[in-house]
Order: sequence, then structure tokens, then C-alpha cells
Amino acid sequence: MVITWTTEDKVDSVVEYSQWGGKFLDQTAKGSSVVFEDGGSEKRKMYIHRVTLSDLKPGSTYVYHCGSDAGWSDLFYFTALDESVHWSPKFAVYGDMGNENPQSLAQLQKDTQARMYDVILHVGDFAYDMDEDNARIGDEFMRQVESIAAYVPYMTCPGNHEQAYNFSNYRNRFSMPGDTESLWYSWNIGPVHIVSFSTELFFYLNYGLDLVFKQYEWLKKDLEEAAKPENRALRPWIITMGHRPMYCSNADRDDCTKFESYVFPGLEDLFYKFGVDLELWAHEHSYERLWPVYGYKVYNGSVEHPYVNPKAPVHIITGSAGCRERTDPFIPTPRDWSAFRSSDYGYARMQVFNSSHLYLEQVSDDQDSKVIDSMWLVKEKHGPQAWL
Repeated sequence: MVITWTTEDKVDSVVEYSQWGGKFLDQTAKGSSVVFEDGGSEKRKMYIHRVTLSDLKPGSTYVYHCGSDAGWSDLFYFTALDESVHWSPKFAVYGDMGNENPQSLAQLQKDTQARMYDVILHVGDFAYDMDEDNARIGDEFMRQVESIAAYVPYMTCPGNHEQAYNFSNYRNRFSMPGDTESLWYSWNIGPVHIVSFSTELFFYLNYGLDLVFKQYEWLKKDLEEAAKPENRALRPWIITMGHRPMYCSNADRDDCTKFESYVFPGLEDLFYKFGVDLELWAHEHSYERLWPVYGYKVYNGSVEHPYVNPKAPVHIITGSAGCRERTDPFIPTPRDWSAFRSSDYGYARMQVFNSSHLYLEQVSDDQDSKVIDSMWLVKEKHGPQAWL
């Protein structure tokens, strides 16, 4: 487990921790810090600390605090993730949450501290924007999400609101696996292989066209490996998360409202080829569940049970956690591939039960956490052979 925090002065990077119920804070881990200089007019400097806690006992709860002799954080706790494939991880999924109007934050704080989730997936767009006011808005956002991110792994991907100074606030403040400064990476949890990538590379070509090709080659290699029969037998589910969707039926002229969006070229075919099961998106400040779709055609499993053995990946857009830009409207008549839409503020909950059953629901913050949509995705076969 990697613990990340920020200080304004150069101090040591220490985490004191212990197993819940054991001798209090009897273990110490040391890490290091890097200087992050924001690109704003003040060229503000801060120190980003990272400490890795290793040799944790899977499934055990640990209490910890971080800091140094110059000062310590509050006490927090987390549960070390089970490394086996035979358990049912639970997720909260959302994008587009800001400091101002973070409608879903209070309920997410409550849910997380009640141990409802093993992991949070934040699908791009943070703070609105992390670089504003010489990155003080970024500081404020990190303080806000501490009430969630200090308790469970907070997994991210970049969105368009992170683009300032070549995504520098995003690349420095988060600590995702791999060596791409959190731009793209993959990881395993239970029976799932999760692939996080950047849709923003297609839109900010001024930061380097080579990154588009680098990411594509990495995606291809990663999916190839995950789709090998021996790996798919262990972790049959492949789920992707990227900020800007391929499809949407919003009335805002965003990229996904156009035929052949920028995100389409290569990616839809690649994900289909390797049998990606579920694609999670945000960016649109709304919720939309799609029918199983490929190439603008619907490939339902059957009329009665569209999500039982579907013949194409399923897309979910959940970007209405709440920000200063409010929610996004839809075109009056949904597209053929659109199954359910809502402009309520809210977020999704997902649980992967086993190798064949995945459950996802959307919670409306406007309607006191009422579940407004739900879906069981059932797959007896995974991989491209499932499409046949």
C-alpha cells in the first residue's frame, strides 16, 4: 500500500502503523519526497511524500498516521487487499468531482468509512481545477478527498481538467502503479484485471504525439497478456477506465456526441479484439448505461436478458459526482444503443461477485441515495470467443 501526502517544507517521510488490535503503531516505514513546482505565476513548491508499506497481511486492517517529527497527520485505517482471485471486490465509481458543489462527497465519505468499498475508481476530472490559484485548489481538493482516500485505495485516470502544464498536478499528486506518472497503468484485484488509460492524449497533441503511440502499444501488450488463457482463467474480467467516452447521447456537442469520436480510432477495435467486458467512462456530467455495443450496433445477449452473455462490451458513463459546471442534458430521443439515462447527481457502485457475475448500480444524490438504475452483467465465457 502506498501512502502519499504533501508538505510545504522539506521534512522526513515516515509512516507509523500497526495491525488493528495489536501493539499500537509498533511498525515504521520510511520513504522519500520529491519537489513539485506548480506552473502558475508564483511557482509554488511543495514536497510530495511517498511511503510503501510492504509485507502486509491480506485482509487485515491496519491503523496508521504519516508525517515526521515536525508533525503528524490524524490517525487513519485501511484493510490490506486480498491477493487471491476468490473474493468479491466492491467499488465506488465516478468522475468529475470538484471542490465546489461536490454533491456526492458526503455520502461517499459515509459509505467509505462504513467499509462499503474496497477501492474507489475516480475516472478523471478533479477539483476544477487542481492548478487554479497556484495549485491551492489542488491542495484543497486533496484535503477534501482525504476522508475517502486515506481509508481505501483511490485509483485514478487523467481528465481534461488536469491538462494544465502538461498534467503536472495530476502526475505529481497521485501514485498509481507502473512508471508512467499515473497516465496509464493496470492492476489486478480479485477476479478482475483493471486497465486505466488517458483519453486526453488524443486531445492535447501539443504535449507530444509519441505518447499516443506509446500508450497504444502498451495497451495492446497489456491486453494481450491479460487475455492469455492462463491469465484469463485466473482473472476472467477485464475492465477499462478512461475519462472521455466513445459514445454518449448528451446535448452538449462533446466529442462523444459525434460520429467517430477522437477516442474511437483503434481503441474500440482493440478492446473488442481482446474481449474487454466493461468500459467505464465519465466526462459527461450525467449517467448513461449502454446496451452491449460495437461499431454503433447493439449486440444484446437476448431480448429478455440483454446483459446475459452479451456479444460486445458494455459501456457505463458516470460523471455526475458534482462540480461547479453542474449536470449535462441529453438529446430528447436516445440513440439505439442507449439503455438508461439520468442527469441526477450521483455515483456508481460495482461489485464483481465471481468469474461470471458483476453487479453495477447508480445512486442518485438528488433522491437521497436512491438506486435509480442497476444491471447484472453475466458472462459464462470471457474473451473474444464470448462474442461468437
